[in-house]
Amino acid sequence: MALLNFRKRDDSHASGAGPVNAQVEAFLQGYSIEVMPRTAEKVEDFRALLPEGTRVYIAHIEGTPIEDMVATARRLARDGYPVMPHFPARIIKDRATLADWIARYKGEAGVDQALLLGGGVSTPAGDFDSSMQLMETGLFDGFTRLHVAGHPEGNRDIDTDGGDRIVMEALRWKQAFSERSDAKMAMATQFAFDAKPIIAWADRLRAEGIDLPIHIGIAGPAKLQTLIKFAIACGVGPSLKVLQKRAMDVSKLLLPYEPTDVLAELAAHKAANPDFNIEHVHFFPLGGISTNANWAIQHGGRSGVPAAQTQG
Repeated sequence: MALLNFRKRDDSHASGAGPVNAQVEAFLQGYSIEVMPRTAEKVEDFRALLPEGTRVYIAHIEGTPIEDMVATARRLARDGYPVMPHFPARIIKDRATLADWIARYKGEAGVDQALLLGGGVSTPAGDFDSSMQLMETGLFDGFTRLHVAGHPEGNRDIDTDGGDRIVMEALRWKQAFSERSDAKMAMATQFAFDAKPIIAWADRLRAEGIDLPIHIGIAGPAKLQTLIKFAIACGVGPSLKVLQKRAMDVSKLLLPYEPTDVLAELAAHKAANPDFNIEHVHFFPLGGISTNANWAIQHGGRSGVPAAQTQG
């Protein structure tokens, strides 16, 4: 029944909602989306919203019990989705805790993919401070895919001077790790609202010899006030001006933001430059999972992750 509902949405759009931008449609193929246990609970049936094979990240916010994380992973895996839980280094107490989390995810949900990141807390809870330390444990050996974080507009938590020296050194380390790891690796990024700094950042990484595929973070449709709040909290940089400019336009202030323009510009750049290193779109559903999923369907994101990619 869920798959039938999904197809009926697709057909109704195709028959009456206007043409889909072919470049955006191609760019959205294989998109992923992020959930948290408390937001996932509000979704009655993911199969009515997400295409088969869609990779679903599970964000681990400090204070969330591991039992809730694993239960969410188990539910999504049971519905047929590749699950990629977050492992934030600074909220993991020690190696034994990390090993326990991995064993639970594997044993209860068959998880073999992970996003490794430092985490959004300033003081580590224990032995780990960075995703590199997590990788060095060897506990992720056997995982088919490992993703790391990327920051198209910099990360002042790491490079406090506003530069990117420390971040670039870390990315070079991760690039070298990818070359000796059996796991497929990619970089899932913070969201941004302007295509130009994203394109410049991706081109710079390539010039620096960092060719990890980029899964670009995009904020899904949401109220403008909601997005500005999240953007400030997450340290979004220059592209925040896109939202601030929109907020000054009274005619747009009360309308929900949609990522149409940034995706169209990135998609056009990808079409003109096939070797551009953005591989997929990763959605942050800040306005709700259902809202984001339906927006993606309406703009051509219907196919999920191609079968060959769900394996890696």
